[in-house]
Amino acid sequence: MTEAVTAAPSRTAAAVRLRGVSKAFGSAKTRLLALDQVSLDVAPGEFVCLLGASGCGKSTLLNLVAGLDRVSAGTIDTEDARVALMFQEPALFPWLTVTANIELALKMRGVPRPDRRPRAAELLDSVHLGGFARKRPHQLSGGMRQRVALARALALTEDDGDGDGRGTVLLMDEPFGALDAMTRDLLHDEIERIWRQRALSVLFVTHNVREAVRLGDRVVLLSSRPGRVVEEFPVPMDRPRRIDSPEVASLAATITDRLREEVGRHGA
Repeated sequence: MTEAVTAAPSRTAAAVRLRGVSKAFGSAKTRLLALDQVSLDVAPGEFVCLLGASGCGKSTLLNLVAGLDRVSAGTIDTEDARVALMFQEPALFPWLTVTANIELALKMRGVPRPDRRPRAAELLDSVHLGGFARKRPHQLSGGMRQRVALARALALTEDDGDGDGRGTVLLMDEPFGALDAMTRDLLHDEIERIWRQRALSVLFVTHNVREAVRLGDRVVLLSSRPGRVVEEFPVPMDRPRRIDSPEVASLAATITDRLREEVGRHGA
């Protein structure tokens, strides 16, 4: 049985570094290999999008980077960065106000109580929800709930101003998949703005090829289960981009053809 390998420091700068990462579930006859020998770097300040068929291990990979699960083999190094994971669903506490949901994240960070309210207010302003601090999640639209979830994730990654030089890594697991096209397009603008302002390193999982090209500096394609990196596509287009632009559509078509080839090869 393969033992989990403890992460080791990297030799060159990378916000996230995966080397030979494998993840299996179960044992003996029930063993299911979800990821197989995945090696991937995310540079500081880079926006990397992960694509692949359903069940190829994209979410599993994010959980491993977030420390929510352990690798079966290989190493993951985040250079002691502050890491937060934004899920497919907002997962807000329905009995808490918007502000209280964010303050809870700040409490987990060890932020002193007197500092939590003003910092939560700043975070809400950063996602353009300053006027909704006292609302509860059921009073918000789907897009607004995702903005709150983003603010909560930022609360877990923001710099304390202590000069420790730690980077910030934001992991996003299909956060806009359940939203309508217009709301999703607006949130693309928002996450791009926040990514630039806060110098975040982002690893973003999506099933939407155009979304990946719209947002990413690089698109990484995983094979069908078990997930392996089969190809990477740099996105050399200037920002800001439009999801319906001819340039985005052209590269998205190329990636889609490669994805179909990979899915067809594995019968998934």
